[in-house]
Amino acid sequence: MADRKQFSGDMTPDPKLLELLESVAEITVTEEELREQRISFAFGNAPANADKITKDSVRHASRHIRLR
Repeated sequence: MADRKQFSGDMTPDPKLLELLESVAEITVTEEELREQRISFAFGNAPANADKITKDSVRHASRHIRLR
């Protein structure tokens, strides 16, 4: 398997990034925030030419479509 270029350079973690990760490690995501993230993900993955799919339509579908 070929070596991956992104792993061949400096592997030292960025101190600013580590500090940021530590500062948010204890934050709890609420159910509402998680639901909105899922809606945003679904909307972002909709086809670009799907004019009838809006964030509100995805939000509506998320409340009414249930898996069995």
